[in-house]
Amino acid sequence: MTNEEIADDLVRRYPPLSACRQAWLDAMALLKRSYEGGGKLLTCGNGGSASDAEHIVGELLKGFRSKRLLDPAFAEALRKLYPADAEAILARLEWPLPAVALTSHLAFTTAFGNDNQWVYAYAQQLLGLGKAGDALLAISTSGNSKNVVAAAQVAKARGIATIGLTGSKGGRLAEICDVTVKAPADAVYLIQEFHLPIYHAICFALEERFFPGQRRDA
Repeated sequence: MTNEEIADDLVRRYPPLSACRQAWLDAMALLKRSYEGGGKLLTCGNGGSASDAEHIVGELLKGFRSKRLLDPAFAEALRKLYPADAEAILARLEWPLPAVALTSHLAFTTAFGNDNQWVYAYAQQLLGLGKAGDALLAISTSGNSKNVVAAAQVAKARGIATIGLTGSKGGRLAEICDVTVKAPADAVYLIQEFHLPIYHAICFALEERFFPGQRRDA
């Protein structure tokens, strides 16, 4: 399926998301360029949005709807190095799309929060882990979460493509990010309900681009 077909299917299942169809397509264009250039995706958010940040990474590091066949050169290298173990390992691996949830590093976050200010913990991680050509998915229902906004600001300064995932108002993220996908709702729980199908569609579209013809449910 093309990105346009995936966007159409998303809107068919969730008609209110027609309001952010073009922004979703623009976000996909940024992510496609990033991955094609050897980049990775970094994600961050707070509360339920932190769970979403983790969820997205979980779908990208392994198969989502695809089989994710391994790179033949990698498989051959593993067989040469560890012939007795290689087949058991290869049978259980899937080729990843590199992604990092900035919510995951508890030891760093608590140390940085204690020594500096909690609000800049994501920004510090962006500075250390991000590089030009990567992409940041910054999730905030209001678009104004200070730590997420600071991460987006640092990402921009690092040459990292920035995508905001917010509610209908967009907040500061809409001013900063290259693309902002604004879920058409104002209540936090409704925004979060829309965020799930939006980022699931992103994961599906990335698989269709980088793992064509490998769908388990095809």
